[in-house]
Amino acid sequence: MRRGRYHIWTIGCQMNEADSRQLAAQLEAIGYAPCEKAEEADLVILNTCVVRQQAENKIYSRLGSLQRLKQERPEMKIALMGCLVGVRGADEVKKRFPYVDVFLAPSETEPLIRFLGGHLDPEDSLQTDFHQVYTLPEQQRGRAVTAFVPAVLGCSHACSFCIIPSRRGPERSRPGEDVLEEIAALARQGVREVMLLGQIIDRYGLDLPGGPDLAGLLRKVARIEDVWRIRFLTSHPNWFTDRLIEAVAEEPKLCPQFEIAVQSGSDEVLERMRRGYDSARFIDLAAKVRRLIPDAAIHTDIIVGFPGETDAQYNETCELLKQLRLDKVHIAKYSPRPGTLAAKRYADDIPEDVKEQRRKHLDDIQVAIQKDQNRRLENTVVEVLAEDMDKNRWRGRTPQNRIVFFESPCDCLGKLVRVKIDWTGPFTMTGREVPA
Repeated sequence: MRRGRYHIWTIGCQMNEADSRQLAAQLEAIGYAPCEKAEEADLVILNTCVVRQQAENKIYSRLGSLQRLKQERPEMKIALMGCLVGVRGADEVKKRFPYVDVFLAPSETEPLIRFLGGHLDPEDSLQTDFHQVYTLPEQQRGRAVTAFVPAVLGCSHACSFCIIPSRRGPERSRPGEDVLEEIAALARQGVREVMLLGQIIDRYGLDLPGGPDLAGLLRKVARIEDVWRIRFLTSHPNWFTDRLIEAVAEEPKLCPQFEIAVQSGSDEVLERMRRGYDSARFIDLAAKVRRLIPDAAIHTDIIVGFPGETDAQYNETCELLKQLRLDKVHIAKYSPRPGTLAAKRYADDIPEDVKEQRRKHLDDIQVAIQKDQNRRLENTVVEVLAEDMDKNRWRGRTPQNRIVFFESPCDCLGKLVRVKIDWTGPFTMTGREVPA
């Protein structure tokens, strides 16, 4: 029975994307249909992120628009989900946004289903556990080639700058059988690449007595026949193990790409961040990965403008990138987050224009590195998993997660294609399909 139309707006990390997919599947299981515009929906869900102030500001702007829309259509229901709500209750956001009908903690969809009076038919093939609906939402069916799969929820590490532990709760690993069941179900629906998610994915299984660690889980995922590629993120230098590197080296389905967050090249800044390692540890890990897997790509995260970061400390980060020549770097300007240790202990003393200058300078360094790294692939043949089309060209990625646009007269969606690279830039490459 059709109950109405829903629209989900998602901002933030891959975990939010996975949560939105799960919620969409559950809503469709109880009779809701998707629509592209919030103005046409009976139910609007905002899945939120507050890791940076910029993301939080976007949410407030969107909520303001929805408030005006609800004044015109009071029957419309609004749900607020994710890190803006957090795991410690919604009292504060309820007072601030009284026109929102229901509030959901990250990865917790059951309150909305119950609010809607929904239920899953016991005769249906879908399981009645709210976290066990593994069908793809309607808008992704037949088109989703890749999917995010949560493996570790929450985080207990508490870096001084990070709001995630207070918003997503303590670290907890999903049972391995649940992860494998979800991936197998996605593979039956045409998904060919999965990315296992966790704030510190390397800690998977440490809270599950007798269960596999991450390397063991990845090897089990690799046994699922219709899964062709497997990725995971984000890794932390303290828990990134030799077993993990060996698994990627030995299992052809595990992509030779690692997301290991370093955050800074300065040991003094890393100590204030409470990261628990020094830059030498990260340098050693990068060397070990490249020694065992020479074609591996290494990505990282860096924060510039952390409280007290001097010019000399910032330059240490620049030198780290120049030395390691990593394949991709996600650069963010420090943004104080309420309740974090850094916000309590340190003044946000780096001016905004200095933060932006450092971000741009570091980005310029990395763009030059990536341009040079990718140039070496010109006139070579790479394997690309075609994900979708963009302006009459297929778009996909190499095992190292490099984006490739290529031409082919065939329907390549969800297929592995050999592509000869004709042109490379710092972020993308172009080429044409060549015979196997």
